[in-house]
Amino acid sequence: MPTYTVTRRAATFAASVLLVLLTTAAHAHDFRAGDLVIDHPYATPSLPGIKNGAAYFRGIRNAGGTSDRLLGARTDVATRVELHSMRTENDVMRMREVPAIELPAGKSIQLRHGQKQHLMLVDLKKPLVVGERFDLTLVFEKAGEKTVKVWVQQPREANNGHHQH
Repeated sequence: MPTYTVTRRAATFAASVLLVLLTTAAHAHDFRAGDLVIDHPYATPSLPGIKNGAAYFRGIRNAGGTSDRLLGARTDVATRVELHSMRTENDVMRMREVPAIELPAGKSIQLRHGQKQHLMLVDLKKPLVVGERFDLTLVFEKAGEKTVKVWVQQPREANNGHHQH
């Protein structure tokens, strides 16, 4: 019986350690810039023959009491990065560069694949390939600059055969 108790304790301990490690790994792709929490930066693989790509975030949460704004970004994988917003005009989806993306105090905004806002990677220096990672420096009005690691991944929506960007 005592061996079973020790083995059970060891197994419980090992399971607890594994849970902590998995939880830490799950949150390891969040970044902080002052009061801002940048959740899961990612890019989609670039399409053959297309020189532009896009970067997204699961969200950017402003946990502070004052608003902030994303003013721009830069990366070594593209000549420049533009902040973009999409909207429908006369039943046609149009993409426009915007000077900033508002980050209201106490709120979270999503910049996910297929949604209104994203970062356009203009003039890619090489194709974006699933599994690769690259640095992206974000420039905020109040929180300053923050470099995040962007993971190139296939978006879940792409599994249905429709490309949304």
